[in-house]
Amino acid sequence: MTYELYYWDGIQGRGAFVRLVLEDAGASYRDVAREPGGTEKMTAFLEGKHGHQIPFAPPFLKDGDRVISHVANILRHLGPKLNLAPAGEDARSFAHGLQLTIADFVTEIHDTHHPLGMDAYYEDQKDEAKMRSRRFIQSRLPKFMGYFEKILSASPTGPTHLVGNETSYVDLSLFQVVEGLRYAFPNAMRDVETDWPAVAALAEAVKKRPNIWAYLQSDRRPAFNESGIFRHYPELDLDR
Repeated sequence: MTYELYYWDGIQGRGAFVRLVLEDAGASYRDVAREPGGTEKMTAFLEGKHGHQIPFAPPFLKDGDRVISHVANILRHLGPKLNLAPAGEDARSFAHGLQLTIADFVTEIHDTHHPLGMDAYYEDQKDEAKMRSRRFIQSRLPKFMGYFEKILSASPTGPTHLVGNETSYVDLSLFQVVEGLRYAFPNAMRDVETDWPAVAALAEAVKKRPNIWAYLQSDRRPAFNESGIFRHYPELDLDR
């Protein structure tokens, strides 16, 4: 069966977390909004023209007759089916909790450049964004990354798996966060990344996975840009 992924064309955004799982597993999928007429088809779902399973916003996944929204929810669904989830309900619940923590982290990263909300342009909130970014780099970035470093350092299977003894969807998601932060805050990350060697080791291990490496080199992966979650504005890339 071919999965249908619905997310905005031209940006990685939250859709990137789902794409990485599908690509790593070699799953058959369509990136619908990148196809001719795909954005209109996605909009029709959001307008309720395909039944009562109406997503609030992309990304959402169509698996047969099921429509599944929200990154963590989608990955919890896909992980076991694509052999990218740990065995056992306890481990899977823990993995889901980690993914929800990543979702919180991603929201805070996004809010560095839009602290007043998405209904205002970045240029209209630059002063607030500078203040928010400084606090993020000094406080929130080390808090979240330190948490994942602690989880990896305590792992009985080594520092390249957040949960279980095989790569899971949560590892792929943390890789995406690291890649995005390196794009958005290269100076800050260069200053502090050595504080989290286990996180860096996980990111390197994921990057070397054959299907991930092939995907990163392909045109299926949109480039980071200033329309997504991870945006590089030099004035926000402050030293710690």
